[in-house]
Amino acid sequence: MSQLLNKLQEFKTFQENAPIRIQTLGQFRLWRNTEKVDTKEWVRDKTVQLLQYLISNRQRHALHKEKIMDHLWEDGDDRDFKVALHGVNKVLEPERPSRTEPTYVVRQGVSYQLDLEKIWIDVEALEKYVIIGNEALGTDNLIAKTAYKYAIELYQGIYLPNRVYEDWSSEEREKIQMLILGAYTTLSEILLDENPIESIRLAQSALSIDPTWEDAYRLQMQGYLVKGNRPQAIKTYQKCVTILEEEYGIDPLPETKKLIREIEEIN
Repeated sequence: MSQLLNKLQEFKTFQENAPIRIQTLGQFRLWRNTEKVDTKEWVRDKTVQLLQYLISNRQRHALHKEKIMDHLWEDGDDRDFKVALHGVNKVLEPERPSRTEPTYVVRQGVSYQLDLEKIWIDVEALEKYVIIGNEALGTDNLIAKTAYKYAIELYQGIYLPNRVYEDWSSEEREKIQMLILGAYTTLSEILLDENPIESIRLAQSALSIDPTWEDAYRLQMQGYLVKGNRPQAIKTYQKCVTILEEEYGIDPLPETKKLIREIEEIN
């Protein structure tokens, strides 16, 4: 497990020391050598859009210029792309000498991608922490707990909230929501017996993101049961029933119904 611990430390060090750090969760912000970039530096929204698109597609192979333009701007042309790309490179490297290759945006012919070894991005880090937590789960829960906590610390809200109506951002937004819900509920499950109050709180945090996340209701029911608060466990189930009916017109899952039967049978 020392390898996973080393990875955790490595990712945390990169978060602290990366020359470029980008926040996409809750709001969009960028730091260059620990200094936050002023919004005025972006000049055009197309510049911001291009960088955000590259972030959203960071794990794919280099993206062809034409594909980028098709996804971003219906009426965009080659000039728009060149101006936006110049703007991105200017923000990332304002002191870069002319006629030298950019450091952070890698070009391969007419295809482009971000160099993730040089740029720290919150969603990339969050995903890595969750992966480490999942790998350590059941074998070294101390590492798993630390990894999930790091992921949760990074979650400041939905992905690129100013782009919620853009198709090109939806896949990443949905993926991150699933990852963070999993982090909250898995950490809640780990802490169920040793710290039921914190387990209940984590489950509630998951429900604040998705009120229909049934795993979280079950964890809260179990947490209240550990605390000896049977009435609150039953009340939590009733809330789950109400929310699922209102949102989807469905009943709780069989495992949730089984749990409430077990709780109701307790003397």
